[in-house]
Amino acid sequence: MFTRTKIIAEAGVNHNGSLERAKQLIKIAAESGADVVKFQTFSASKIASESTPLADYQQNNNLIKNQLELLSSLEIPYNWYQELLNYSKKLNIEFASTAFEIDGVDFLDDLGQCFFKIASGELTNKPLIEHIAKKGKKIIISTGMANVDEINEALNLCYNHGVSKNDVTLLHCNTQYPSPYEDLNLNAIGAMRSTFGVDVGYSDHSLGIEVPIACVSLGATVIEKHFTIDRNDIGPDHAASIEPHELKKMIESIRNIEKAISGSGHKTPSKSEVKNRVIARRSIHLVKDVLKGAVIKSNDLMMMRPGDGISPMQLNEIIGKKYTMDLPNGTKLKWENIQ
Repeated sequence: MFTRTKIIAEAGVNHNGSLERAKQLIKIAAESGADVVKFQTFSASKIASESTPLADYQQNNNLIKNQLELLSSLEIPYNWYQELLNYSKKLNIEFASTAFEIDGVDFLDDLGQCFFKIASGELTNKPLIEHIAKKGKKIIISTGMANVDEINEALNLCYNHGVSKNDVTLLHCNTQYPSPYEDLNLNAIGAMRSTFGVDVGYSDHSLGIEVPIACVSLGATVIEKHFTIDRNDIGPDHAASIEPHELKKMIESIRNIEKAISGSGHKTPSKSEVKNRVIARRSIHLVKDVLKGAVIKSNDLMMMRPGDGISPMQLNEIIGKKYTMDLPNGTKLKWENIQ
């Protein structure tokens, strides 16, 4: 059996402030085969002040001057959540959201959310991390922009409040939207697993679907990927998101990779290829007519398919021996033909 990767389809703020668009995103995620569809829960006034500038990737609307204004347009009202949760249940996909402040954590906890996600930007937000840790649920921590010491501090905050290593997953991440391939440092997945002794996944902000697929072969246990209805939409995350057909293809590919890496690791013929051994390999055949009692010489022989006779690897065992009968050109030698 293969280990199933948890695939989080990150809707994030790509709903553009529309309940119906949020439901469309849930439907797309469900139909694509994702395990979780995830949004973001925040109150803009509790995250950013008016002096907080836009990130480079957020500057796609000249009418918006700062993060406070941008985030205010992308809040999900609390009275939407039950409808979104019910719709997700109807479509048999897990609903989740990333909380960016304590009130949001409590709200999502009351809603029955099964795990909490700590975003990369909140890795140094001690009050938020401690509050989440006290909930006693599984925690996923994105580590974009972080170094080893900062990750250790965040983990220790969790452990100090009773969280088990088995209940923590770190996500390797690059927070530039889109992320340059040369900055992804995917080898950090294995290094983080070794350093911190917890499961490690990957939150992807690169273009395309190749990178998250590759990360599964590197041992990522969770894949998070932003998706949108239309990459050309106005909004901070659309340009670095994948569209519905890409999400479906990514998930199909990941499921195939899971099967491909599920073997024991011991090199041995697989069940499906055993039958090909006879077809593809060779046996020792005669290249000319031979007489009974003649000494077997190398120029009597040729190596031909099929491979269900004497193996060419046993050539030295028959050279110099004698034929037990007259044999015509093209005969596939058997041990009873040799004395």
